[in-house]
Amino acid sequence: MFAVPVVYGVWRTVSPGTGIAERVDHALHAAMGVLMIAMVWPQGMDLPVAPQVVLFCVGALWFVAAAPLRSLGGSRGRSVVAVLPHVVMMGAMAWMVWAMDSSGRMSGGATLGGAHDMAGMDMSGGSGLASMTLAGAGPVTTAVLLAVVLSSLGLSWLTRALDRARGRHEEEGRRPGDGWSPEAGRDGALGPGCHAAMALGMAVMFALLA
Repeated sequence: MFAVPVVYGVWRTVSPGTGIAERVDHALHAAMGVLMIAMVWPQGMDLPVAPQVVLFCVGALWFVAAAPLRSLGGSRGRSVVAVLPHVVMMGAMAWMVWAMDSSGRMSGGATLGGAHDMAGMDMSGGSGLASMTLAGAGPVTTAVLLAVVLSSLGLSWLTRALDRARGRHEEEGRRPGDGWSPEAGRDGALGPGCHAAMALGMAVMFALLA
């Protein structure tokens, strides 16, 4: 689920005709996908935490700050609203990295049943994704809420992708200049489809962590 958005993000980043702001957008999503892939492997837990948190916090701020540049003469407010799902994803990624590291430090990196706890995880005697949980009621509650939010965003994007795949490319009532969204453009259903895969994959990860 994460590999396809990574390939799509890299492709859009290097494609001729892609605007500078869009290149940054897609590069951030590609980086998110790469780190999500790394996160499901024990070796990925050895990556430095601070640079990841900084990257995705800056990414969230980028989507908000660059939104007016994409208004294309339309409402800036609508441009900001259009990028809020991407802001949520960037913020959720930053929180996940921080919470996993924080929970891991609180657990003291203890071992159980011969298996080392991954950073931020209570392995509870297992070694697979299904056995990993965050430590503490606060992080668990936040993970559940983020799983619900990301599931909703993913299903919304998936619906949009299916509508476009069926030929309904024009959103009802939309006029040129009404605003911009990162999934809009020449690739039709592919953009929202990849964003849906990323959001739903993250939702599954948060659900497993909880």
